[in-house]
Amino acid sequence: MAKSNSFSCSACGASFSKWSGRCEGCGEWNTIVEDKGLSSAGPSKKSLGIRRGKTIPLSDLSTEETPPPRATCGVAELDRVLGGGLVAASAILVGGDPGIGKSTLLLQAAARFAQAGVKTIYVSGEEASAQVRMRAQRLGLAKAPVKLAAETNLRDILTTLEAEKPQLAIIDSIQTMWADHVDSAPGSVSQVRAAAHELTTFAKAQGISIIMVGHVTKEGQIAGPRVVEHMVDTVLYFEGERGHQFRILRAVKNRFGPADEIGVFEMTGCGLAEVTNPSALFLSDRGEPSPGSVVFAGIEGTRPVLVEMQALVAPSPHSQPRRAVVGWDSSRLAMILAVLEARCGIPFAGLDVYLNVAGGMKITEPAADLAVAAALLSAREDVALPADTAVFGEISLSGALRPAPQTENRLKEAQKLGFTSAIAPSGGKSVSIKGLGLRQTSDLAGFVGEFFGAG
Repeated sequence: MAKSNSFSCSACGASFSKWSGRCEGCGEWNTIVEDKGLSSAGPSKKSLGIRRGKTIPLSDLSTEETPPPRATCGVAELDRVLGGGLVAASAILVGGDPGIGKSTLLLQAAARFAQAGVKTIYVSGEEASAQVRMRAQRLGLAKAPVKLAAETNLRDILTTLEAEKPQLAIIDSIQTMWADHVDSAPGSVSQVRAAAHELTTFAKAQGISIIMVGHVTKEGQIAGPRVVEHMVDTVLYFEGERGHQFRILRAVKNRFGPADEIGVFEMTGCGLAEVTNPSALFLSDRGEPSPGSVVFAGIEGTRPVLVEMQALVAPSPHSQPRRAVVGWDSSRLAMILAVLEARCGIPFAGLDVYLNVAGGMKITEPAADLAVAAALLSAREDVALPADTAVFGEISLSGALRPAPQTENRLKEAQKLGFTSAIAPSGGKSVSIKGLGLRQTSDLAGFVGEFFGAG
């Protein structure tokens, strides 16, 4: 086969199939040169080949750009998780367990955005329009100016969005969408990837913000290929236990704001109500101080949150003691038990250990180590810590205590809720909060000896 050559003008970039002395595009002479190809020079169907693209504009790191405009819905908890509001031309993925309240939250958000002047379209692929209207009537949102549709054909949805030109479109859910150019069933990996790519590209091209609902697997991850989470700008997880009225919206990825930010909602008969003071709500059911109960002063994103860590230690009737954890990392619990035994001489062999984070919260930061250790020791020794004491700090494998970040914010939140003392590692930034006494210790053995008379 004859070799296929390509020529381009070095002045204007116009492409030609053969060489000539004068460029027909810009009129310059002797500027047409043969293309030598890109880094890959194989067949064009399998590689980039020799055809060249256009030069992309470059900018410096010092180039200043105005922050992207945001639209707020008036629900402070949702606006907080989004990083301060909804960014135009952004793609957002929301995941959560079935029945946790995803559709309820997004219908309320759609109504609030529409009432704030944002043209909104709600597309449901799982429910009929009548079902969505019934939910809206139950929530008192029937008069909100939200456009509603029930459709799963992606081509028809994109055509409608292009014609209507909304500012916000909600797709519920991405697993029900199907693209007619993909030969697989809706919900398959290929369909989910294609639908997410088309919706994200459409959002960027048309300047429309799109919120997509995603199903989750039994492990709690969003179902479908992991690449979907990389495509979108923001990934939110809607968490909560069915036995609790609390629901937590957590940002695990956000290109326009802080990650790990949380918004707390309470499930009521009229939908989801925002909780402006989560710490007071999580601690509202605390009674008299009891063994195994310790208050942890944590940080979720930029917000300080106080939660109760509950532990129970009991003799095990089995040869293999149980280790049950709710709301915390089970492997980290095993590490804390090993450090207590190796560095402090406190064994937990032959004892069942149960640990629970009250209120349905899920704690991930290492600063909860000291609160967990205090709860375990309190339950094992049957000694209750004072009810007005908050605890935080990270435990290393050597038994040393490492200071936690944002100590001042943790202490201020504790003082605001009426706590008069706090236990924290020494060596951190010196902080003084009026009305709150700070007791610092350098290692776990010293903490055990001071508060439990052992070690």
